[in-house]
Amino acid sequence: MNKSVIESIRGELKSHVDPVYRDGARRFFKEEIKILGVRAPIVRKIAAAWFVGFRTKTQNNEILSLCNQLLASGVQGEQIVALAWAGRLIKRCEPQDFKTFERWAKRYLTNWASCDDYCSHVLGPFLLRFPAYAPRMKTWAHSKNLWVRRMSAVGLIVPLRKGQQLPLAFQIADILLQDREDLVQKGYGWMLKEASKQFPKEILAYVMARRSRMPRTALRYAIEHYPPPIRRGVLHTPSA
Repeated sequence: MNKSVIESIRGELKSHVDPVYRDGARRFFKEEIKILGVRAPIVRKIAAAWFVGFRTKTQNNEILSLCNQLLASGVQGEQIVALAWAGRLIKRCEPQDFKTFERWAKRYLTNWASCDDYCSHVLGPFLLRFPAYAPRMKTWAHSKNLWVRRMSAVGLIVPLRKGQQLPLAFQIADILLQDREDLVQKGYGWMLKEASKQFPKEILAYVMARRSRMPRTALRYAIEHYPPPIRRGVLHTPSA
């Protein structure tokens, strides 16, 4: 079954390839990336249609096995399908599925788009449902893999939007505070920005206490939702 499903998915995706979109999309990535050239809404529509057939007659482990094969290809469109399916499985998942999701993060997600898709649809919802696993993000934040470090922060956005995991978010941000990678800086800055919607006073106090040490990129992301006078005050460097 797995082989026929994978072949059918690949055939359906290839029938929607848009070469102009593919060539334009490549410019958004610094790293090499396998872009099939199918627009994301079309990919998600294909993924949703297939999942309807899985819902009642396919076991979780079978679907996760299919996801694993699609992720392993490294092809952007196939990875979007896999993450969409995995996201729809979260309500049916068990705590032990974290091992699978962690393996995916470390092996298969190697650009900002797949990382963020994973965090939004898989990791974040999983941590919301099983918060006992959230402290694992501190280990991820120390990873040599820049994508795993980015995910340690971006993965907390879904819980933070629900008013959860603020202390952990501060711990992650402290670990990543002076990370040299631009995409990691943007990742934890984005996390703080989203947290500021629920915790404006706490986030403002955090960035004010660390603004002299935070990279400007992370700082600008973190304060994006504050009114202009507050943003100017945070960015202003007092004269000696």
